[in-house]
Amino acid sequence: MHLQFEWLGQDVDYQHGLEIQQQRVQKILDGSRGNQMLALEHQPVYTIGRTRDQTSLGNNTALLPHPLVEINRGGQGTYHGPGQLTGYPIVDLHPLGKDLHAYIRALEEALILTCAEYGVTAGRQDGLTGVWVENRKLASIGVGVRKWVAMHGFAINLTKESLNGFLSITPCGIDGVTMTSLESECGSDVDVKEFAKRSSVHLGTVLSGMQKAEG
Repeated sequence: MHLQFEWLGQDVDYQHGLEIQQQRVQKILDGSRGNQMLALEHQPVYTIGRTRDQTSLGNNTALLPHPLVEINRGGQGTYHGPGQLTGYPIVDLHPLGKDLHAYIRALEEALILTCAEYGVTAGRQDGLTGVWVENRKLASIGVGVRKWVAMHGFAINLTKESLNGFLSITPCGIDGVTMTSLESECGSDVDVKEFAKRSSVHLGTVLSGMQKAEG
């Protein structure tokens, strides 16, 4: 599956990124654009899915050091900010069998394959969504769907700077979790845009495999 890659830049306001996603979803629905991969670094922000349980954000959200946004994805609270690649694949799931679980696994697999290019062996944890290095969490995944077109996607910590915002929350509601970055694991600098391009290629390949399996 071909994904048109687009780098939206650094320091992107969360609401602006959300508006772009919504516009692109509509373009897929009306047939004017194909599947794509939007990539960016957000201004510091906390997000959480529409859930009554917001304990992952602490006892008083007013004390959080960055703004909080409630959005239409699954999952508990997480952080986005500089040094973290936020990937928004906008993908029509109809050719993929409308299988949201398989799509989430595909996002994980694409990140695992990309990390391997940096000499880092990443993987999954039983019963948990995301990408891990041993027991350290490297990437979070949360997907929203509108008429079976997927939006939102993944956030992977690439530089050490990306870790600071997690100190004020319980990431994804997992008590005792240790967050890590690709830079911490591989011991060298990581360019966010370059990683984004590589992950987009891997995701397209993984999704193509899903199409063949479905067909």
